[in-house]
Amino acid sequence: MWLQLLLQIGFSYLATIAFGICTNVPRRALNACGITGVAGWLVYWGLLQFKLGHMLPNLVGAFVIALVSLFFARRDKIPVIIFNIPSLVPLVPGGIAYRGVRAFVLGHYTQGLGFAVQVLMISGSIAVGFMLAQFVSAPHQLLKRRD
Repeated sequence: MWLQLLLQIGFSYLATIAFGICTNVPRRALNACGITGVAGWLVYWGLLQFKLGHMLPNLVGAFVIALVSLFFARRDKIPVIIFNIPSLVPLVPGGIAYRGVRAFVLGHYTQGLGFAVQVLMISGSIAVGFMLAQFVSAPHQLLKRRD
């Protein structure tokens, strides 16, 4: 169990950092990107262990990524998208999308359509997670500005 947890942390951190390097994230923000990616992935992976499907874990994982990204963006005075985009890489449903394209190429259109719908629903849940985080943080920002 502990080894699996360490592997999940390590690979999600490395995936986030690697994508951050590919997208020219500033060097000073790479560690925060990695931490953000790990936070979102651990929430996603933890919820998957309870057999909750893929949509709810992706939604909550994206919500956590958005909140942690907002924290690091305010702390480091860097745009929030610098943290959001690389941190989402572990949550992207690439395997399901691959299976869908493969099914279409092999002529299994019904199966491919099922995978495509799954990808759209998971992507939508990630978008909703980000939207909910904005709704949660907006009143906090307004109250902070009044003080």
